Amino acid sequence: MSHLIAPSLLASDFANLQKECEMLNNSEADWYHLDVMDGVFVPNISFGIPVIEFINKHTLKPLDVHLMIVQPERYITHFKNVGANILTVHIEASTHLHRTLQAIKQEGMKAGVALNPHTNVEQLEPTLEEIDLVCLMSVNPGFGGQAFIEGTYRKVEKLKSMISKAGLETKIEIDGGVTSANAKQLVDAGADVLVAGSFVFKAENPSKTIADLKNI
Repeated sequence: MSHLIAPSLLASDFANLQKECEMLNNSEADWYHLDVMDGVFVPNISFGIPVIEFINKHTLKPLDVHLMIVQPERYITHFKNVGANILTVHIEASTHLHRTLQAIKQEGMKAGVALNPHTNVEQLEPTLEEIDLVCLMSVNPGFGGQAFIEGTYRKVEKLKSMISKAGLETKIEIDGGVTSANAKQLVDAGADVLVAGSFVFKAENPSKTIADLKNI
């Protein structure tokens, strides 16, 4: 299967959010990537449940919600109710990860786990069978527009090997600093989903940029 593109609306024009949603609907984007930040787990505050509810009214594509928050287990039902299709929590913020993943699945969503750049993929081994999506942060989370961390390729290869050996179909998502310069190498290493924020929304022609990433 071809890799998926999930533009991150954190980099979009919030004053014209409906137009941005319509642009994505008419593009080759596969998912909407929505970064929820609480100012505690990461040093930034983005948007939350009301904004996602609004976005859901204007999208024709799955909502890929990435929770960069403490105690994510408290909000699982809330995000389901506003339209999340995939809900990703950080391993570093989840004291009882297995329980949280089960709760996400019980709500009918796909369950994702995100890893900060310093976190080893081996930490996923005990729960890998419960995980639909692993989001590897390729920048330090909190802000858009950061430079890609080159060590990400090795993490992708190692994780892909773990998934293959376990006979699973867990998807690998890359979040941070994705551009046309590294997209092909990421997919070749084993990435299934590419999140792109600034590279898409700051482009002169965002739809063409999405198409270029899709057709590398």
